[in-house]
Amino acid sequence: MREHLGDPAWFQSGSYQVFNRRARSLLDGSERLFWIDDPSRTDLVQYPPAFPWLIATIYWFTGEHSAYAVQNVQWVVDLFLTIALATGIAVTAYGWRAGVVTSFLVALSPLLAMYGVSPTADAPTTWFVLGGLWCLLLATRRDRLAWAIASGALLGVACWLRVNPLYLSFFLALALLLFWNRAWRRRLKLASSVVAATLLVVSPIVIRNYLVFPDFTPTGGTLGTNLWEGLGETELGRQHGFRLGDHLMLQRERIKIGVPADARFDIMWPDGIRRENERTRESLAFIKQHPVWYAGVMLHRMWGMLKIAGAPSPYYGSPGINVTSKKTLPPERHGGLLSLLVNFLGMVQSVTRYVLLPLAVAGMVVAVRQQGLMTALLLATIFYYLVPGSAAHTEIRYVLPVHCLLPVFAGVTLTYAFDLIFRHRSARFTAASS
Repeated sequence: MREHLGDPAWFQSGSYQVFNRRARSLLDGSERLFWIDDPSRTDLVQYPPAFPWLIATIYWFTGEHSAYAVQNVQWVVDLFLTIALATGIAVTAYGWRAGVVTSFLVALSPLLAMYGVSPTADAPTTWFVLGGLWCLLLATRRDRLAWAIASGALLGVACWLRVNPLYLSFFLALALLLFWNRAWRRRLKLASSVVAATLLVVSPIVIRNYLVFPDFTPTGGTLGTNLWEGLGETELGRQHGFRLGDHLMLQRERIKIGVPADARFDIMWPDGIRRENERTRESLAFIKQHPVWYAGVMLHRMWGMLKIAGAPSPYYGSPGINVTSKKTLPPERHGGLLSLLVNFLGMVQSVTRYVLLPLAVAGMVVAVRQQGLMTALLLATIFYYLVPGSAAHTEIRYVLPVHCLLPVFAGVTLTYAFDLIFRHRSARFTAASS
């Protein structure tokens, strides 16, 4: 990945430059940490504020102002946290044996490896989403309100990094209400605590935007842009003027508004909130005219988010690469034992990529029978990212929590199969002894 940080086909270098400029402005004092003094600076709400803070902290700590410094820190943290959190979820929900298999599958995942070393907000957001989900599992397992509050707080922190998990707490609370075998009063107490804690943590951004901008936007973000460009993924959308790609969308808006070719014109500046609302209205009006067709578009996107083997689906990003000695080792090490081990690892990755989804689907069926509530909470998270998350243009890096949870269900399948085989052999041995 390090060799490709300047390649837009591999790395979101344009988006990173937005974060980079804000981080540098924070360090030189030209921009305030949180508050926005100028109501015309609608570009400052394009993304939540926490990731520029993280980048600025790394720049200050390392003394290097580049994406390479962020990568050096992030890949180490991600290496430990992603495996630890996914394993903790598996152990809490289905036992230590499922946790062992989950650790193995997460560690082998080319997709999680690729985005773990990509200096974007996607992996850090995933840490807090998984942490919030794990806390909620512990809250129900131990029947403790404090764990539910911690869950909501972590989900709120995730929204300071990316806006994608904003409504996840509502889906988790609904699963808690429907599937937890406790008195309704207790269910309501824990479910409302999760939602309230999330809203409390997110509220400073909402209050700031309400006070600063004439055209109020609750959290910022680019939902309208993603809706508009998502229609540009499709042939029907392109026939009606929608286009995929920021530069194509901005080119159309520049002509429509009459902005000179040499004037600065970005997604969220000038007058970004009003323009974003207009994109949303135009996109929704088109979707309302073709609801059945758009349901098919969403299903296609869902499959694109789950297709981690074979040729990647267009528009949705890479599911990662299998390691080989030629890809990952210097030329002088292309022979010998290390090269052989790396190539073997790549072959194992290739197998696990193809079998992961079938194993996960089977594991969901088994898990529902073993741990109904735990399974409902995990499935609510997957449903949130796949179904509402596919309403607009989405990329596989947006749904990293899903790809951390699928190995959990695959682990359930493999431990269940082991138990069946072991019981069958034990029964045969007992019969033969008799």
